[in-house]
Amino acid sequence: MNILEELQKRVIPGDGAMGTLLMERGVAWERCFEELNLSEPAMVRSVHEAYLHAGAQLLETNSFGANTVRLTKHGLEQRTVEINRAAVRLAREAAVACGGRPWIAGSVGPLGVTLEQARERSLDREALFREQIGALVEEGVDLLFLETFADLEEMRLALRVCQSLAKCPVLSSFACSAEGLLRDGTPILEAFRTCLAEGADMVGLNCAHGPHAMLRLVEPLPADLPLAVFANAGYPRFTEGRFQYDTSPEYFAGIGLELARQGAKLIGGCCGTGPAHIAALAQKLATQAPVFSKVTSPKHPQVNVNEPALVAAPARQNLVALGEHDAPATILERLAAGRTVIVTELDPPKTLDLENYYRGAQALTDAGSDAITLADNSLAILRVSNLAVGAALKQRGITPLLHIACRDKNLLGLQSELLGMAALGMNHVLPLTGDPAKVGDHPGATSVYDVTSIELLKIVSQMNAGVNANGKSIKNSTRFVAGCTFNPNARNIEPQLSRLERKIAAGAQYVLTQPVFDSARLRLLAERTKPFGIPIFPGIWPLLSGRQAEFLHNEVPGILIPDMVRERMRGKEGAEGQEIGVQIAKEMCEEALLSFRSIYLITPFLRYDTTVELAQFIRSLGG
Repeated sequence: MNILEELQKRVIPGDGAMGTLLMERGVAWERCFEELNLSEPAMVRSVHEAYLHAGAQLLETNSFGANTVRLTKHGLEQRTVEINRAAVRLAREAAVACGGRPWIAGSVGPLGVTLEQARERSLDREALFREQIGALVEEGVDLLFLETFADLEEMRLALRVCQSLAKCPVLSSFACSAEGLLRDGTPILEAFRTCLAEGADMVGLNCAHGPHAMLRLVEPLPADLPLAVFANAGYPRFTEGRFQYDTSPEYFAGIGLELARQGAKLIGGCCGTGPAHIAALAQKLATQAPVFSKVTSPKHPQVNVNEPALVAAPARQNLVALGEHDAPATILERLAAGRTVIVTELDPPKTLDLENYYRGAQALTDAGSDAITLADNSLAILRVSNLAVGAALKQRGITPLLHIACRDKNLLGLQSELLGMAALGMNHVLPLTGDPAKVGDHPGATSVYDVTSIELLKIVSQMNAGVNANGKSIKNSTRFVAGCTFNPNARNIEPQLSRLERKIAAGAQYVLTQPVFDSARLRLLAERTKPFGIPIFPGIWPLLSGRQAEFLHNEVPGILIPDMVRERMRGKEGAEGQEIGVQIAKEMCEEALLSFRSIYLITPFLRYDTTVELAQFIRSLGG
């Protein structure tokens, strides 16, 4: 039966990530996965079989990057047709071996070059698509899956090639921003309508986001769309050369069911998902009929997990005991003076609408924050330069604490940034390795990583001694107060403690932790870090809703929310959810102050009203 006809009757579970399982089987992430169709066919076939045993009823071929442009990087440009045809055969062989009749979807990704680059290199983009798509069609795919496109014009070109070659349905699937926009600013619904008008049989969203963000993107869409959704397993962490994802199969499947109820007809997994995710998903979808209309608004209010609108700043209150002239200059000096020190994270905005941001930073300072920490494109998502925002805060009398990530700049650029900070009188710095560019909103960007965060800490220490990384004098010593991060939520805390010891040896003078939601974990943190003898700032995050609590626990690396806390938040949304979330955070602040004189407040998605309330609460306790 044609898959389009079947989708009118039931929701179909797709498969999950190919690369995730290949890497679990020992394949290096730098290797050409598509070439494995020729050199390691049994391994590729075993991945397909694992998904079929899990309940997948659609298999994507291992051909996403099997176009001549991408294969040229591996010296495989002469084998494009061979690799694509082998990809289809392996999926079909897996189906036969498992005794099933899944649909075989020919996976086609973007070419990997912009229009300008293609012109410079005299590349015929249409011919390149025709070569790959033609091979998939000739081998007999049931569906052509154009996936992870971020450019509408490139999608339209690939779609025209499909129309000229294919005798099977075509799915046009995009990777868009969290706001539902393509790279050129086209709204995703407009892109869907364009593709359907130009011959696509289905439209979809894949990659770029985890389940929660995908659900938020789907909720406003009309339910009668022939929609496919293949979400990532949350945000990854990069550990020992591997991307690791923590989203549980149960959580992934639960949101998969919600996606179906919001109108998705074909649902699978992208980066980080595996057979366990698909097995749980297939079970959830087994009795779910396709939805073609939405009678009521979504059950839950939408939560923009990246950047909701900023709320108005509360009235300024003079709660800071330290005056402008008698305040010690650094957070360490304030601690030495016997003060309780609060640093509050407020990420720079993604746009040039900066006035609301400055109002928020001022409100936090008025409420008692000693410094505002500024992330450096955290989660590899583009934001206004934290150096520029930090300089503007300093002009307003606000102390900035700048993160500096090794991801975006080489050794030369990192040192230049540090010298620029010193020249502007910004002394608080937090060196970080940084999330890989691949996981953010510019997946085509290159991660640099000339040095690690530990090596960057050593460079900061050298600058404090008056020399750069090459040992050359910089004439004047810098006065950086350098910190590091620590994850107290790790299942095995020993490797974290060992790494923390190396960071301190490299020059770290204070520690900011991931958010902690468990009193026992706070006590463990105090006990195990006391021997290090430097200030620990336990992270406190005020939850906004039950839905957000589940998102953080399941999709964001390094965050662990205990069952008891998630149960208190379950079903609590809007004002009620925020009230309970802030109350939990106040309880954690009280617990933290039993062991520490320093707290790191993490503003949830720029909702600074919650951290203003927490800072005021801490000061009311005599801090």
